[in-house]
Amino acid sequence: MLSCAQTRWPPRLVTVPGLHGSDGAHWQSWLERQFARSLRAGQDDWDAPDLAVWSAALANCLAAERGPFLLAAHSFGCLVAAHALLRGVLDADIVGVLFVAPASPEKFRFAGLFEAAKLAVPSILIGSETDPWMPLEGARTLAQQLGSAFVNLGDAGHINTAAGFGPWPRARYFVDTLVHGAAPARLRDEAFDASGPAFA
Repeated sequence: MLSCAQTRWPPRLVTVPGLHGSDGAHWQSWLERQFARSLRAGQDDWDAPDLAVWSAALANCLAAERGPFLLAAHSFGCLVAAHALLRGVLDADIVGVLFVAPASPEKFRFAGLFEAAKLAVPSILIGSETDPWMPLEGARTLAQQLGSAFVNLGDAGHINTAAGFGPWPRARYFVDTLVHGAAPARLRDEAFDASGPAFA
């Protein structure tokens, strides 16, 4: 049955940028403006990728906020989000993840050990045929390992500002797809609690 806690739906969008962060013209910045109460996972040093440090920063960001959350990650941020979920770093209600142009774990061996496995939450992984940071087949393999639905975006570079991905309506479509896909499970799994909070 539906609980009053369910009235916190839809989840809050949380963007997880990659190396060097995402500028104001980046699709992640645009996407944040499409959703009320969206968040961005910050880092003390955007130029020093470290899976453990960045995952802890993501966890700290969400620990201070009220969920549920849906993550929209880009590049190295995809590895961070997956790492945090798989290692149990996140003590937060994550209902889905959008991975866009994940960086190759091989290129970031120096940033810490990344071991892919099936996630416990729904996810979509978007790959590109011309991404310098991850070959298409590598992205497809990672999607299989994580249990993600896979989308080949074609000739899309690194799916960033330089590749022309500022305002990107399809990103919102992918987020909405994850939200609507997660909602039925919550409707089924939540127990009714008449003393729960009202709309968040």
